[in-house]
Amino acid sequence: MMSSPRTPTIYQPARDVAWVPSRDVRLRMKQEARPTGHVDGAWWPRSRDLSAELPALLAAVSRQWGVCERFTYNMTMWEKAARNLIVDGVRVRLDAFRVQPADIVTVVSGRNRSRLTLLVVPPESTPAAAHAALTAASQPGNTDSVDVLLGRSELSDTTSSTERWEQEGGRVPTD
Repeated sequence: MMSSPRTPTIYQPARDVAWVPSRDVRLRMKQEARPTGHVDGAWWPRSRDLSAELPALLAAVSRQWGVCERFTYNMTMWEKAARNLIVDGVRVRLDAFRVQPADIVTVVSGRNRSRLTLLVVPPESTPAAAHAALTAASQPGNTDSVDVLLGRSELSDTTSSTERWEQEGGRVPTD
């Protein structure tokens, strides 16, 4: 069975309107040059519509991190999207997976195939909860899990990293 060719969704900002994605996108990323921890930053989309949300996100990420060529996401958490998207004249391949963690999206850079992992703060989150998750996920050296970042863990914010390690199954050697 032959499949028909897919036409990429083309995003072109209106020429007579100033378009500044950095003001439109709610994104915070770690400043380290290399990815660290469970996530490298966090994104708080306004909806589950990737076609509407991705152009601003990818444009903002590209300015800070380099041209994006691929975007992966959990297919059960988002509305159906095109397989390709053109952002600032660059074709970005969108890949949906059932097995990808629901609260994570990844962006692959065309420059060196580096992977950027972003926590997705649910669109329906309260501003206070979203701000807390965005701030925590973008802190240098933060290695909290997705559940902790989204406040779904029974561990409190005052739990030390050593206590958290032991409670999550790690073991600290005793002398």
